[in-house]
Amino acid sequence: MNTNENIGRVASAAKEYGCETLENEPLAKYTTFKIGGPAALIVTVCTADVLSKLYALCSELDVKCMVIGNGSNLLVSDNGYSGVVFRLDGEFKNVSSVDNDNNLIRCGAGLTLAKLCKFALDNSLSGLEFAWGIPGSVGGAAFMNAGAYGGEMKDVIESVSYIAPDGTLGTLTKSQLDLSYRHSVFADKPGIITSVAVRLKRDDKQLIRERMDDFMDRRRTKQPLEYPSAGSVFKRPEGFFAGGLIEECGLKGKQIGGAQVSEKHAGFIINKGEATCKDVCDLVSFIQDTVKREKGVDLECEIRITE
Repeated sequence: MNTNENIGRVASAAKEYGCETLENEPLAKYTTFKIGGPAALIVTVCTADVLSKLYALCSELDVKCMVIGNGSNLLVSDNGYSGVVFRLDGEFKNVSSVDNDNNLIRCGAGLTLAKLCKFALDNSLSGLEFAWGIPGSVGGAAFMNAGAYGGEMKDVIESVSYIAPDGTLGTLTKSQLDLSYRHSVFADKPGIITSVAVRLKRDDKQLIRERMDDFMDRRRTKQPLEYPSAGSVFKRPEGFFAGGLIEECGLKGKQIGGAQVSEKHAGFIINKGEATCKDVCDLVSFIQDTVKREKGVDLECEIRITE
């Protein structure tokens, strides 16, 4: 049976489970970069039980698949994605439990960081202020150990629940997650994150709000939030700041096709309109080559690029 027939079997199963399915849907609609060709199949899943069955079916049929949260750290090929894309809804977008005695929140992987930060604020819980304004989902943030302004997810994560390729459910504690700079065990281990538990600290609500407002003001002042992008393009090289190196090389405003190095923050590549994946990749390569030649520093891409 060929790939298209196998994807058809996944689509049929998804419909039987009551999932919404879309075929040949442009992924540009689902990423903050607003770039990307069509996915063979997009399935919106609302429960971990159904997701485990569909993920296991993909594995059995050798159909490649991926999860899109908020699509904020993703660059999709102009050719699209020749597999199944899972979008998380329903229980994945809820706070499932709160343990006020231990300052513990468990929530679905599809919940946005913004909503989790707001929920923590409403409950006078501190520790997530750094994440206020990061346009990602909780699952995506755990996957890449997202961070900003001196804070990282590894500072607050208690555990992560996930589905293995064979459909079995598992949970990893913080010590098992191999959390380091923009990395978790899921970068090397196949699996779909379904929920995340974070342990915070009780604090005065007004002080939490002030810190959140301060971080948001910094983002608005320094980052090109008015344009589609995938956030910081490069990991921070040891001893340097990627944006600083790029700016020192005179690359602010450098443009290839519709992709441009932001004139506001050189660490960002923005979609000036009709940018393609190729435009962005060509610009990334140009930046890396220039910084290597002029500064002797290798820049490693932080954005996930689909194949």
